[in-house]
Amino acid sequence: MDQEMLKNRPRTAVGQLTLTVGQDAGDLKGCDDKVLQAGVDYLHRLGGGILDILPGTYAMHNALYMRPNVTVRGAGQATILLKTPSVCTDLVFDSDWYEARVRLQDVSGFTPGGGIMLRAYKDDRLVNVVQATVTAIDGDVVALDKRLLKNFWVGDRATAATLFPVLTAQAGTCDVCVENLVLDGNWAQNDEINGNYAGAMFIQECDRFVFRHVTARNYHGDGFSFQVCDDIQFEHCRAENNESRGYHPGSGSQRPVFDACVATGNTQGIFFCWGVSDGLVNGCTCSQNHNFGISIGHRDTDNRIVASQIEGNGKVGILFREPNTEFRGGHRNEISDCVIRDNGSGAVGIGVDINGLTCNVIIRNNEIVDSGHGVQAIGVRIGAEVEDALIEENTFSGQVTEVEDLRTVFVG
Repeated sequence: MDQEMLKNRPRTAVGQLTLTVGQDAGDLKGCDDKVLQAGVDYLHRLGGGILDILPGTYAMHNALYMRPNVTVRGAGQATILLKTPSVCTDLVFDSDWYEARVRLQDVSGFTPGGGIMLRAYKDDRLVNVVQATVTAIDGDVVALDKRLLKNFWVGDRATAATLFPVLTAQAGTCDVCVENLVLDGNWAQNDEINGNYAGAMFIQECDRFVFRHVTARNYHGDGFSFQVCDDIQFEHCRAENNESRGYHPGSGSQRPVFDACVATGNTQGIFFCWGVSDGLVNGCTCSQNHNFGISIGHRDTDNRIVASQIEGNGKVGILFREPNTEFRGGHRNEISDCVIRDNGSGAVGIGVDINGLTCNVIIRNNEIVDSGHGVQAIGVRIGAEVEDALIEENTFSGQVTEVEDLRTVFVG
């Protein structure tokens, strides 16, 4: 068909707006979470778009809540979303699940529009957690943007704190991109948060998020944490010096991808939680984490760790946690073409440690090395109950024991 004839086709594709936010320049001007949230919500009204955040440090009094089809893009290490210091106080009266107000012992540090986390305990175990936004403060009464849906009773040591992720999303939010910025948890001025409820980035029941060149650092908890989320991708991201896990692909998350990412200075580098399957760790570096470089456990199946460097971690390079039953094992995982080096400090370090009723693990074509520091004493340890471990074509160097097989018969 003549190209001139094609020019009369209807032009119906919707264009996307790029909205610029800056502290002294841009379409929107400000230096905290409110201006960033205003930009994200404005783009959401238009069906999506790009929020371009200019260089600067933005004080996060609340989390930035992402919206579908929105890209948030910074200027690299020059764009920092910094969590403000936290405070924590007791509730002075019981609050029931249907209420949307709480009475606090001390409201200092809580502000309208700011984030709030309510927590309650039974027998020293955290049982109830609600994250919300403060909408008003009247004396010692704090109003919230939603009902609690859980009980927070004085007898259960109920507390309120200005704790929240730096970046998050409501359940059901999908198709989001975050690029070229830093999420700083300001560890020194914040209390610890369990990674099942928050992190520098935390999402739950959200699909198809992409993170490119994003750093999550100094969070008093996890760096990147997500639960029941499918197809979450990390490209050239960094998790640095977080109190707990660098990356926490959480329960029921399918097909997570970590491509050319770094995890360093955390307690654990990448922690596969419950039921994480068909994931890929490709070309990553997990180094100098206090305990484990990578940890795999409860029904974490069919994942691949390839072409990655796992080195200098405090106890074990790659740990297969011990399941309670064979059904709950981390089966059919593959480690190939990796460098696993110098893991362990003080005690007996292990390159790869496979525990319990774990089946069909493949460890192939890796360099498993102690480079003369005498820390990684065992290259691969195979527990007594492990089945069908295939250990082949690996290069071992410098270990006291290359393969310690605790089974009666070696397979592989």
